[in-house]
Amino acid sequence: MLEIVISGPSSKQILAFALALPLALTACHKGEQAVEGVAHNAVNAEHKAQANASQLDQDRAQLAQIPLPTKGMYANVHSPSQWTNPFIVVGPDYVTLRILFADVNTSSVAKGTLLRPQSARRQEMQVRVSDLARAVSAIPAGAWPYGRVVAVQESQDAPAKDRRLVRQNVEAVMRQLNDLGVVVEEWPGE
Repeated sequence: MLEIVISGPSSKQILAFALALPLALTACHKGEQAVEGVAHNAVNAEHKAQANASQLDQDRAQLAQIPLPTKGMYANVHSPSQWTNPFIVVGPDYVTLRILFADVNTSSVAKGTLLRPQSARRQEMQVRVSDLARAVSAIPAGAWPYGRVVAVQESQDAPAKDRRLVRQNVEAVMRQLNDLGVVVEEWPGE
């Protein structure tokens, strides 16, 4: 005769199963939390990208009010002190944005003399490379006599060890300005 023996789970197996079940459920819950966290981060990144894109569109619209450059107006300008459009000097950590505001007095009397010096209308500010687009789009239309063109120059004050970083920043500046629709005139260092 054939005997059938059905053995039930041992107490060790039941104990192991009882301990493993909460661990498995906890691991699944943590996995769900991780997926939710990644999804939340992706949504935040998407919102941030949309905000940046809309800001770029606003900056482009602001600069579109400035006419395209007329090369004949600045072709013979060879000194930064003679350049009357925005001028950018790129360093390893920041850029220096030089702006020459328009003279509000339209009379030619005493123009450029001690009564109306050009240096009184000149302003220089240091800006992070990441904030350059906002700064350029905020420049008033009167500060663009040549049209929508900017001179860019590498800083000569940067140490030799920072030259590669300065060049990378110059390329980033040129890319940002081109994205805004601004013509870039790269000037050699003095």
